[in-house]
Amino acid sequence: MWRASAPNPADVLLLNRVREKLDLKPLVIHDNYLINLASIDPTIRSKSILAFRGELERAAAIGAEYLVAHPGSYKGQSVDEGIVNFVHGLVEAAEGLAFNGVTLLLECTAGGGSLIGSRFEELRAIRDLAVTMTSLPIGYCLDTCHLLAAGFDIRSEEGLELTIRGADRILGMNNVKLIHANDSKTPLGSRADRHENIGEGHIGVDAFRRILAHPKLTKLPFILETPVDKEGDDIRNLETLKKLCPKSPTTITKSN
Repeated sequence: MWRASAPNPADVLLLNRVREKLDLKPLVIHDNYLINLASIDPTIRSKSILAFRGELERAAAIGAEYLVAHPGSYKGQSVDEGIVNFVHGLVEAAEGLAFNGVTLLLECTAGGGSLIGSRFEELRAIRDLAVTMTSLPIGYCLDTCHLLAAGFDIRSEEGLELTIRGADRILGMNNVKLIHANDSKTPLGSRADRHENIGEGHIGVDAFRRILAHPKLTKLPFILETPVDKEGDDIRNLETLKKLCPKSPTTITKSN
């Protein structure tokens, strides 16, 4: 649905108390999947800008540290035009808002169809342009399923190292704030966004053990977006990642 209601102040207060008690941080939310700030369709574009403004407002209201967003689809235009339209939509949505510590994280994509963000260069181009037009802090979120589907061979030690080096060179690993940990139902370079349970897809257990232990990633929070086909699947995936963690475990949680 496009429409969303503002959070209840009493619920926000309760959330903040629980977070403080359990030391839950960072708080990460994901924008509505209907939003496409890169669209040139007038109706979709206007709805997307309004909806994304609401996402920013709610993120600030509940004290979230990060708002994750997909860069959208450039259908009917070039990639460069789509990037420019995304940024202009973002700037319009954010105009005049107090961000209250919220950082926007641009998520890498599998690249199917006309999706922007399967190349690190595209994510970097969005940020480079956006920081000249808005004061909204912007970083990146890397998704393991999306990386593999986009052609980054994170299955092997060498492939993972090449991927991290590329991310560091183009994005700056200091700007990567979050990892979405998902195995992939489809193989390397498939460009299909199909998440699988940890260790049951084309990435595999050994690769996740290396990912969790990589020195550039160990201090980052990991969030699961794995399937829940039967009760307990989410907890099972969480426990699997915990077992694969090095002695000083990464912060791992699951999305709701």
